Amino acid sequence: MLSSKKKYIVNGNSGIKAQQIQFADQKQEFNKRPTKLGRRSLSRSISQSSTDSYSSAASYTDSSDDETSPRDKQQKNSKGSSDFCVKNIKQAEFGRREIEIAEQEMPALMALRKRAQGEKPLAGAKIVGCTHITAQTAVLMETLGALGAQCRWAACNIYSTLNEVAAALAESGFPVFAWKGESEDDFWWCIDRCVNVEGWQPNMILDDGGDLTHWIYKKYPNMFKKIKGIVEESVTGVHRLYQLSKAGKLCVPAMNVNDSVTKQKFDNLYCCRESILDGLKRTTDMMFGGKQVVVCGYGEVGKGCCAALKAMGSIVYVTEIDPICALQACMDGFRLVKLNEVIRQVDIVITCTGNKNVVTREHLDRMKNSCIVCNMGHSNTEIDVASLRTPELTWERVRSQVDHVIWPDGKRIVLLAEGRLLNLSCSTVPTFVLSITATTQALALIELYNAPEGRYKQDVYLLPKKMDEYVASLHLPTFDAHLTELTDEQAKYLGLNKNGPFKPNYYRY
Repeated sequence: MLSSKKKYIVNGNSGIKAQQIQFADQKQEFNKRPTKLGRRSLSRSISQSSTDSYSSAASYTDSSDDETSPRDKQQKNSKGSSDFCVKNIKQAEFGRREIEIAEQEMPALMALRKRAQGEKPLAGAKIVGCTHITAQTAVLMETLGALGAQCRWAACNIYSTLNEVAAALAESGFPVFAWKGESEDDFWWCIDRCVNVEGWQPNMILDDGGDLTHWIYKKYPNMFKKIKGIVEESVTGVHRLYQLSKAGKLCVPAMNVNDSVTKQKFDNLYCCRESILDGLKRTTDMMFGGKQVVVCGYGEVGKGCCAALKAMGSIVYVTEIDPICALQACMDGFRLVKLNEVIRQVDIVITCTGNKNVVTREHLDRMKNSCIVCNMGHSNTEIDVASLRTPELTWERVRSQVDHVIWPDGKRIVLLAEGRLLNLSCSTVPTFVLSITATTQALALIELYNAPEGRYKQDVYLLPKKMDEYVASLHLPTFDAHLTELTDEQAKYLGLNKNGPFKPNYYRY
């Protein structure tokens, strides 16, 4: 195994400080890691999408800080407020610099902030959010604040929070409850602190994965009497919303941002095309040329992963359940297989289906030595990690977010981020692409909040096509791009308005 003489330190986007590396046999068994005890979990069964029942998160905290739980610290920002819970408020200045860098790559949000600031279209909005807390999210939150909204925020993933960014937001007056390496109990506690506060009740929800929405439904259902709408950006969260709608339990309108064109075709495809390589490189230092990789799922995320790996010289296989996506994979030059057919020979297994138990214990048992296993979907349900928590298997910590799981015969696999979202847990994602998604989220919030009564019923809606086009147009000046304009004659011939929308809702792009 790869082991270091000195401790690896991970701090936000700064990456891993590599010290001299040697081959060693320093085993640190999983069940010997420090765990946080003494607090009773707020919930065990509500959701498994972002947490699991194992207290390993403590070992993934920023080792440059002390091991005291943020919940046990008494912290105040420079204004004297203590309505937040972050790792270390003293990191705020560093986080502010990261936010300023992100602003430069998020032109649409900055343009929206400038254009709509005078109108304050979100004046009176009280938004409770549960997303990844990164520099890009901070730009979104500060834009919402500039447009008139009050915000309270928690993290949707226990590993993706940038501690310095959370500190910067808390210093600016945003009630933020998140830190990298939360336990399961911490995760639900943070969400509850955002929702359950005296004298403040949300009237809008911005969710990523559905955990926040689910928590309010289970714990505070009466809050929905004042909530105007939900904006959801993930496959998992949207699936939950459609389930609620089908069961007749969705009591407010919801906007499905995940299936908007500006999310699907940009965040899901182009973002994953770049960040899959970044995540794998940072955690394993591997070379991709000649490696055999199986990508489970050929939706937009799978397409992005496959394109990147193919360009690096990898031999890529694809598994799919949908014959249309399967045919696309074949036409793009990938061999369509069942996972069982290639599981013994592949070097890397990547899941991106949004499903559960895609990679089972049977698959894990049959993998070759040193096979890398990771997930690019939102939930940690795709790889059956729970089946690896057995006495006969040894867990060995290699570096942050990297574990060796060792079988009795000496075979080991390399498990990344314990099966959680690879790119946001182990690396970063391109800011410009997140500008597109964040602008879409902001416009969806504005639309739902200002919609006259009766426009939206208690159902799940897609973003209007015109709004998608507007988001795209805000990003074109970055490329010095110049759109061609229809003449009156051309517009009449096509039956279009010269200003759009230019495609019908059923157009696939």
